[in-house]
Amino acid sequence: MPPQQKPFGLWPSHISPAMLGSKLRLEDAQFDPTGETIVWLDALSGKSSLWAKTGPDAPRELSGGLKIGGGVGYGGGDFAVGPGFVVFASKGRLYRVALSGGLPRPITPAFGDLASPAVSPDGNWVLFVHTYERTDCLALVDSDGQHWPIQLRRGADFYMQPTWHPDSQRIAWVEWNHPQMPWDGTQLFTGRLHGDKLVDVKHIHGDADTPTFQPAFSPDGRSLAFLANDGEWDTLYARSLDSGEKKALLKDASLLPPAWGQGMHVLGWRGSKIVIVKNDRGWHSLLEVDSAAGEPVSLPVAPYSSLGQVSVSSRGDISFIGSSPKIPERLVLLENNSQIILRRSDSESIDPALLPEPQAIEWPAPDGTVVHGLYYAPSNPAFTDRGLPPALVNIHGGPTSARGSAFNPAAAYFASRGYGYLEVNYRGSTGFGRSYMLKLRGQWGKADVEDAVGAAGALAALGLADPKRMVIIGGSAGGYTVLNVLAHHPGVFRAGVNLYGVANLFDFIIGTHKFEERYNDSLVGVLPQDAEKFKAWSPVFHAEKIRDPIAVFQGAEDKVVPPEHSEQIVAALRANKVTHVYKLYEGEGHGWRKTETIVDYYETLERFLQMHVLF
Repeated sequence: MPPQQKPFGLWPSHISPAMLGSKLRLEDAQFDPTGETIVWLDALSGKSSLWAKTGPDAPRELSGGLKIGGGVGYGGGDFAVGPGFVVFASKGRLYRVALSGGLPRPITPAFGDLASPAVSPDGNWVLFVHTYERTDCLALVDSDGQHWPIQLRRGADFYMQPTWHPDSQRIAWVEWNHPQMPWDGTQLFTGRLHGDKLVDVKHIHGDADTPTFQPAFSPDGRSLAFLANDGEWDTLYARSLDSGEKKALLKDASLLPPAWGQGMHVLGWRGSKIVIVKNDRGWHSLLEVDSAAGEPVSLPVAPYSSLGQVSVSSRGDISFIGSSPKIPERLVLLENNSQIILRRSDSESIDPALLPEPQAIEWPAPDGTVVHGLYYAPSNPAFTDRGLPPALVNIHGGPTSARGSAFNPAAAYFASRGYGYLEVNYRGSTGFGRSYMLKLRGQWGKADVEDAVGAAGALAALGLADPKRMVIIGGSAGGYTVLNVLAHHPGVFRAGVNLYGVANLFDFIIGTHKFEERYNDSLVGVLPQDAEKFKAWSPVFHAEKIRDPIAVFQGAEDKVVPPEHSEQIVAALRANKVTHVYKLYEGEGHGWRKTETIVDYYETLERFLQMHVLF
């Protein structure tokens, strides 16, 4: 049957808001020390569940009705697997539960927040990151919870990625201080336990301008692998614990993801070899590198182009969370180079042929830098239309982040309805070299805005979208860019969509969480000397210039960008009688978790676009 002709943006779609709201989030997966059991964490509509699977047995849930999640920064690092048991974080405590089942029991008091538990190989100790009243530390507790936890290391502002040596005596970790963010510069240390003290502390690598990432001891205990940035690109190192010699195993590659959360892992030892994720402008590959010598070998991960949370078992099996533009996230086991799907994030009822493929596009910034984007064309073979389609121009959050080849449900949703969808990897995005990331230093509110406006021009010049029906959309840092574009460049976009965007840079320093409270030092400037720049680039002080229709969405319990930011913008919109929609979602934080919120968001947004963009 030939395709029907219907207006762009009004194509009946095979993707519904309810389908997106019922999608699982696959969070993490790890193996037990024997390599026979894999444990993973997933979440649906705000409820997290911990599962274990051994061999051919069916998975069993271990959560015991508890909501699992660490509370340090943006979260992550929620659980660790020991010999015969799992330790996980919930409501400021660590709990222990047997892999065979049973009820979890607490092993720490409910005191502050914690994350990144690491169980010693002998199963006797749990190392973890703890924070209370703005003081962070590395802490230690016995795995039975018979004794009060102790502080092992304090003095730095932040800690992450603690790990054990096979002898259950030595440890390694990463730490850093304000005003650095973890992608600016961190330090990697090792130390040894002596009773309840940490001794023989050694600085291994890193400084205020050199980020390090994910230390991992070799199974034989002779080497420490880690990642570090070396100028423009990253290096995989292995350091001999006997001689102290550092060997670069893989150089000049994009290997370090921005450490927005605890518990991120992209490498693992496989005997004497190291498995590592390599990023090529958003497309991932999985390499195996010999710690002695030899060229990296590619492992079979197709059809997946986006890989996360890579784990390696003691038996040599590999797990990862994989996706591609046409495949939603899956938990995949690579066993003897054969792939086994352990968990799917949704029903995968949509024919992949109906899903859009991103096309890389580029355009010049005012300073001559080449800016990168991924464009999704309208994709629904049942319908067609004349002319150029409307388009959504999405500005990612962070801003130190990027969009790549992972499954993109928003792009698929709107492309199936006849919209073009562009992901803008503006200056400051990661994965394009360190100099590209540093282009946003001191320019947040200027460079990102220029690149968003440039994106609209590029779509028009390439004939990919109707210049009179473009929408700018973004969340968090992306919402900040949306607000600045609408205030300083009215009329470039037909409308805007702001999801929990930063509106006041002064309030952001005072009201946000500890992790980001000095982020603006590098992105904008330092107060009080740069107060004029803070005011010039804070959307709230220019909100009276906004004239284009705008939809504003906000979580009532957002601790990163509190609701006051959106409410100040909405108050200005009301005062100036600007067409707008405002949705404040109760029980939501920095992003949507509940199924009912996700459904309402897409339904509200689609009505807004139909009223103010299509017609």
